[in-house]
Amino acid sequence: MLRHVPFPSSRGNFQCSPTFLLHTRQKSSGGSRPKKKVYHRVSDLDRVMELRKKPSLILELSSIIQSHKTQSLLLRDLEKNVGFVRKWDFMALIERYPTIFRVSGSPPGVSLTLKAQSVAQEEVQAKALMEPLLVNNLRKLLMLTVDCRVPLQTIEFVGPELGLPCDFRESLVPKYPHFFSVKRVSGKDCLELEDWNSSLAVTAREARLAEEGVLSANQSGVRKRVKISKDGNYLGPFAFKMNFPPGFRPNVSYLENLEKWQRMDFPSPYLNARRLNPTAPETRKRAVAVIHELLSLTMEKRMTSVQLDAFQAECHLPSKLLLCLIKHHGIFYLTNKGVRSTVFLKDAYLDSNLIDKCPLLRFNDKFVALSGRRNMDLCNSNSSIGTVV
Repeated sequence: MLRHVPFPSSRGNFQCSPTFLLHTRQKSSGGSRPKKKVYHRVSDLDRVMELRKKPSLILELSSIIQSHKTQSLLLRDLEKNVGFVRKWDFMALIERYPTIFRVSGSPPGVSLTLKAQSVAQEEVQAKALMEPLLVNNLRKLLMLTVDCRVPLQTIEFVGPELGLPCDFRESLVPKYPHFFSVKRVSGKDCLELEDWNSSLAVTAREARLAEEGVLSANQSGVRKRVKISKDGNYLGPFAFKMNFPPGFRPNVSYLENLEKWQRMDFPSPYLNARRLNPTAPETRKRAVAVIHELLSLTMEKRMTSVQLDAFQAECHLPSKLLLCLIKHHGIFYLTNKGVRSTVFLKDAYLDSNLIDKCPLLRFNDKFVALSGRRNMDLCNSNSSIGTVV
């Protein structure tokens, strides 16, 4: 069997092929051609990566400006902060968005406009609203690991996706000594959970099913024979929401196997993986649930493939993580748009729109909307903030 697919490197990280073609060669006496299996692209999620480029630059430059005591950055010092190559991207940004950035003085410096300064003040409130959410998500992250412990270096690596401040070790962890502690383990500083709370051991998938009444119906003892639909969705307590990519047409055999998989029960992702048989089908399905929960804990329900791979040891993720993601393409989407390949949680998005937004993302939307671009960020009609005029 010959597979032309993105594959893990010797360091455990992986890159994406731009074609996403799976070539499967099967033995045959007739010398038939290899079968091609195409990894179908989802243009709406690819578009997410394009839509995020400008907002990310705007927010980064705003953060750099506000980090200075004078609330202004000399243009000649821009290269020191962002490097020579990226400097030109930021210079173009300053010129393009005069509603956010203002150039003045001699030597010239860039600062936020009065309107942008007014909106920027709301960030303090957004971060205050975020703190309880961050604490709970950090506790849940530690509860997903086999030792309730993660190296601080790993948490720093995924911190921006979780919404953690860059100085969370000093600003957040010491405030909650009853939840977290920092310990030296095997030569690494690790964040360890001090208090297990079973009420937090509920996955995002289970919470959604509870809202839809699926779990309560199952607990009442009323069981109905439910057939899986052509879109792969099944009404059951152990089912995952499926979103097949456009152009994918599952045959009857595929749907029958998928129904068996959707009906199969599996241990909770918050159950210690050491107790489980790694080769059992239920354990393999649980690994899918762990990946689903890890992505659910991020702000935008996505991580780079390298960030996800960083939890392989702590969460007992599949050794062939990339192939697992490709196999379950109704749940996850792997895109190579952007600097690094990114894994999306499909049920968190409607087209290119992130369904649920945390307070910090809603603030970011409001700030970036000063640029005058409508719907440039990814939020639904209930949480989106219109253009500020």
